[in-house]
Amino acid sequence: MTVKHQGYALLSAIVALVVALSAAIYVGADYVGAAADRGPGHRRSVDIAAGGSGRAAPVSTGVWVGSWAAAPVGAEPGTEAGLADRTVRNVVHTSVGGTSARVTLSNLYGARPLTVTHATLAVAAAENSAAADPGRLRRLTFGGATTVVVPAGEQAVSDAVALAVPADADVLVSVYSPTSAGPVTYHPNTRQTGYVAVGESTEDVTGAAFTAAGTRWRYLTALDVLGDEADGTVVAFGDSITAGVTSTVGRNRRWPDVLADRLRTTADAQGDAPRYGVVNAGISGNQVLVDDDARGLHRFERDVLDRANVKVVVIDLGVNDILRNRALADPQAIVAGLRTLVDRAHARGVKVVGATLTPFRGHARYTAAREDVRQQINRAIRTGTLFDEVVDFDKALRDPYDPRSLRAEYDSGDRLHPSDRGYRKMAQTVDLAELKGSAPARL
Repeated sequence: MTVKHQGYALLSAIVALVVALSAAIYVGADYVGAAADRGPGHRRSVDIAAGGSGRAAPVSTGVWVGSWAAAPVGAEPGTEAGLADRTVRNVVHTSVGGTSARVTLSNLYGARPLTVTHATLAVAAAENSAAADPGRLRRLTFGGATTVVVPAGEQAVSDAVALAVPADADVLVSVYSPTSAGPVTYHPNTRQTGYVAVGESTEDVTGAAFTAAGTRWRYLTALDVLGDEADGTVVAFGDSITAGVTSTVGRNRRWPDVLADRLRTTADAQGDAPRYGVVNAGISGNQVLVDDDARGLHRFERDVLDRANVKVVVIDLGVNDILRNRALADPQAIVAGLRTLVDRAHARGVKVVGATLTPFRGHARYTAAREDVRQQINRAIRTGTLFDEVVDFDKALRDPYDPRSLRAEYDSGDRLHPSDRGYRKMAQTVDLAELKGSAPARL
């Protein structure tokens, strides 16, 4: 070989090495970013199985935001033996779309490591269906491997997968585990039908294998999307009223769903609304002060502050502290607990919108003394010194002739939870302009 040819060969080798190193750095940054942009409190514990295919392929640019989420509530009753050799197909509804997506799987309440050998993400073929669009189903990987082991008490975030995820659409996340991890981490009373199949059926596009149905989300706690439709996430943090436990099943009529619709359509039509994804962190029975790791003060970091690119949280919490306390609840303690949540949010640069507590006269646990506690808390909220902004759900839903009660058309019938119409009114009460901006600077 001539000296000239040897020089060309050496130059080619150097160029190839530079390209390879650049690709590795790019993909590695994307993989780490899946956890890093969730905030310093986010835990990502995955044990990648041997034989993985390497890092995930690079994905398109944009901003990671939450499109859907659910707070893990506990260990699902009746699953002490786990769901071995079952495929769980969760149906979730997006608030915003993107060009790539990732999911979070939780084993928070499992007794043993959860082994997932197959997982897929797909756009549903139709609303409230177990069938997938055949052209829009993708296998999920974790660190490049199709198998992930999630330790008990931990969670795992998938690699980003290139898939055009539409806004305001049903998405299917299917998870198969060949062995039992003990109790399944779940969210009950979802107002959305999900499915289970015997055996490995994650890539079944017909939905025929999914013969069992129920209203529970299992393992899945987040769906994030990457794109330019939104530049942040707003989290709705609350109890069963936020979770929408009396809304119509399969119709996505919880108040955070309607808020997502408003944000999306207003931004499209007028361009003056913040461009946010909306995720729901409501848990039925949730309280501010109860000493339980699934409750308000304990779960705030996990279910709010660790969400993707969170900008704002709307807090509607306190009614259960009043109704479920055998003794008369201390309104000052509840307000102090809410102030603690505000301080934690501000420490992470998150703006806080606080909601007044809605009426419950006629409910089985109503008393005049409990009503007085509610009024004291609402007065503290309305002063404007507790939260950055206030949304007056109480004023929006109360009966003008009996302010201690829900207006009839806004009542689901139990005198506590709103109807579909009531949930819509709540979302319409939120001033979208007040979701803009950031937390006040810390002095």
